[in-house]
Order: sequence, then C-alpha cells, then structure tokens
Amino acid sequence: MSIFIQKQPMKELLYVFLGGGLGSSLRYIITLFINEENNTSIPWGTFAVNLMGCFLIGLFYHFFNQSAMTTKFFLLSITGFCGGFTTFSTFAWENVQLLKNGLFLPFILYSIGSLLFGVLGVLLGIYLAKQF
Repeated sequence: MSIFIQKQPMKELLYVFLGGGLGSSLRYIITLFINEENNTSIPWGTFAVNLMGCFLIGLFYHFFNQSAMTTKFFLLSITGFCGGFTTFSTFAWENVQLLKNGLFLPFILYSIGSLLFGVLGVLLGIYLAKQF
C-alpha cells in the first residue's frame, strides 16, 4: 500500500509532522514522570512508552483496516504519532507483518539484527566520538 501521495507530498508531510510532534512531546512527558517516580537503574519510562506505543499502533492499525479511515489518519496516527512516540512500536508492527506473511527467517534476522547492530552502532558512535 502506497500512502505517500505524489500530488500533495507537503500536505502528507504536515500530518506526519503534527503526529510526530505530539508523539515525541508525550513520550518526553511520560518518561519524565515515570522515571521520577521510579529511581532504579531500569529505564521504566522508556519501557512503558515502548509498550504503550506497541498497543496504540495495534489499535490504530486495526481501525485503519476495519473502517473507512483515511490516509490522513494513517499518516497522523501511525507514521506520525506512533513514530514520534516510539520507533519501537514501528519495529514491533513490522515484525508482526513479517510473521503474518510467514516470513520467519526475515523476522528472526530483522529482530536479532536490529537489536545487535543497534547496540553496536551506539557503542561505535561513542567510541568514535571519544577519538575526537
């Protein structure tokens, strides 16, 4: 499904921008609140936001597929809001799509590769930054 309409790309970008701004702002507020209440070494705020984002992307996706929701709603809620709220929700949704399509090897490679290379990417970035 192509949701990026060529005739009016700026209009579609506006929906993504608005949803992303709302999602990012809400992520920041929730994370601050939860981390203030739980003084542990586990980042509970990020954990909670990731789980909420996964739940929300599931709800939005269902509504989009089961009704006459518009592309604008998809861009605002799933691409924008959930993408700004947490990219983990998109990662989880993409993995569900791989599983639904019976693509088990790509699911395993994508899941493990994302975690492994994501952590390695952060470590490499830190290492390289220390060299300068």
